[in-house]
Amino acid sequence: MDSSSIQEMENSNSDISMNTSSSAGASSSSGSTVSRYENQKRRDWNTFGQYLRNHRPPLSLSRCSGAHVLEFLRYLDQFGKTKVHNQVCPFYGHPNPPAPCPCPLRQAWGSLDALIGRLRAAYEENGGKTEANPFGSRAVRLYLREVRDVQSKARGVSYEKKKRKRPPQQLTASPPTHPQPPGEVQ
Repeated sequence: MDSSSIQEMENSNSDISMNTSSSAGASSSSGSTVSRYENQKRRDWNTFGQYLRNHRPPLSLSRCSGAHVLEFLRYLDQFGKTKVHNQVCPFYGHPNPPAPCPCPLRQAWGSLDALIGRLRAAYEENGGKTEANPFGSRAVRLYLREVRDVQSKARGVSYEKKKRKRPPQQLTASPPTHPQPPGEVQ
């Protein structure tokens, strides 16, 4: 992908987010609101479509594979805001380094994981077959796992599954175990 197509994509990304925010406001006033998730999914889908159109040579969705999805995820790293330390960096494994370092900024694993989830859903909503979904390919799942592991080690942050909280049980007023004779104070 050449620098002019990257610039076009950056411009189209900002246009997409501006158009979406103005249309979301318009739709809420008309009564039919679209969820934040649906808006984000549509923006992500449009961004991926723009990426395929700017690809050299341009790609159709039907010819898109897991390898193209990985290429897209690596392309997105240039817009990342998460510092991922290299193993030779003195701050490797420190979640809050005390000084700046030249290590690269990347997309955070959680952001990529959520993006892939939205794109998987959008692919099927736009006529793609579940078994041919490039966003659910083994290569993409392995890449996401690798990114999670590398980032957790490099940043000193563990990505363990959160345990689901159970709702607190309501305390019921139970009678005292020893009945008190009338007139005595506890």
